[in-house]
Amino acid sequence: MAPPRVRFAPSPTGYLHIGGARTALFNWLYARRFGGTFVLRVEDTDQVRSTPESVQAILSGLRWLGLDWDEGPYFQTERLGMYAATCEQLIKEGKAYRCYCTREELDARRKDAEKAGRQYKYERTCRDRSAPGSGPSVVRFKMPDGLGVVTFNDKVLGSISKAYVDLDDWVMLRGDGVPLYNLGCVVDDHGMEISLVCRGQEHVNSTFPQLALYEALGWPKPEFAHLPLILATDGGKISKRKHKEADLMEHAKAGILPEALLNFIVRLGWSHGDEEVISREQMIQWFDFDHVGAVNGVWNPEKLLWVNQQYLKAMEPKALAERLLPFVAETGHRPALDLLARVAKVLAPRSHTLREMAETSRYFFSTGVTVDAKAAAKHLGPESKALLGQAREALAQAPWEAAAIEGVVKVIAEKAAVGMGKVAQPIRVAVTGGTASPGLGETLELIERAEVLRRIDAAL
Repeated sequence: MAPPRVRFAPSPTGYLHIGGARTALFNWLYARRFGGTFVLRVEDTDQVRSTPESVQAILSGLRWLGLDWDEGPYFQTERLGMYAATCEQLIKEGKAYRCYCTREELDARRKDAEKAGRQYKYERTCRDRSAPGSGPSVVRFKMPDGLGVVTFNDKVLGSISKAYVDLDDWVMLRGDGVPLYNLGCVVDDHGMEISLVCRGQEHVNSTFPQLALYEALGWPKPEFAHLPLILATDGGKISKRKHKEADLMEHAKAGILPEALLNFIVRLGWSHGDEEVISREQMIQWFDFDHVGAVNGVWNPEKLLWVNQQYLKAMEPKALAERLLPFVAETGHRPALDLLARVAKVLAPRSHTLREMAETSRYFFSTGVTVDAKAAAKHLGPESKALLGQAREALAQAPWEAAAIEGVVKVIAEKAAVGMGKVAQPIRVAVTGGTASPGLGETLELIERAEVLRRIDAAL
């Protein structure tokens, strides 16, 4: 088998959609596993909604995910002559024709069909015109007559068929020379020698007219794989308008690691046994369409946070600190990278996102803390302050490392005949401002002794 050539072909009408990101991932994995080529094509023929900003958003999203492309990006608006030439060839061969029906005429016929309770299908008014019409025209594909059937074997959905009589004489080229999806897609896929078209299931019905066009042009047909949809928690398709999670870069802003997001979305439609945490290298080694399911995946925000936490815990501390630093900077702190790496190491098991970790880390780098009122009321009463005062004196003299700090707490608790929590919690509240933190010893060790003592003095 020749190495596959696959493509990702987004329309730049907004940010990179999470479903598009998964489509790009599946194509990229297939190319990487089998030594193929991953082509990036920008289908920018919607001149009203396509913007340079959207192009950059798509490119930035792919780069953030680490999905590098081998060719492109190619832009359809730079290839308009090819689509026009293909249409002229088909017109000369009697396989396409110019249609002069106006939009107003077509709209009126469509309304009449709706009133009659039937689905509208173009009446082929201009199909057999003996002479050219006047005014603007589009080019329509001449769908074959008869009882033929268009069939293809989808690598995900299996064998799918549709009869010619159910297909329209569809518009290929608008009057301004801009191709519609089915024409542009086929011309580009053929010209770029795409051997497998992998896209969302919403494009299944587009495959039938595209296959008819391949047949008319005598071009070899690629294989097809139509991926299941990604559904939101409300059961509907994740949409840009309704669901924040549809925007790929919202996850970056929230502090999700790109490798964790890839792990999460690859499992929305594909699996490898019971594996949950799958590295990029394992994805490349294992991916194939045999294990892509036809059932739609459902977005699970809790599962995404769990997956991200696994990656945070497994990451080398210095690398994690480099990812964390921009989020910490947003809180107004810029600690040294080596200190941030030590903080990240103790916070990772307790954090689900980089943003959560950055917010939690504030007390490691601030001068003073704001003590939570409820925590103070519970843990900084007269008896607790007496123990806190003893701890303050001992901490002023103890070696400044976690084990010695924990030893101070243990000794004071034993002398007072109380549980260690009765000593540790007042210290924790005074130093961190709240009742939750990593182990008290490792927490205090990461804060300078002088700063710890100042905070305890303030609490006292």
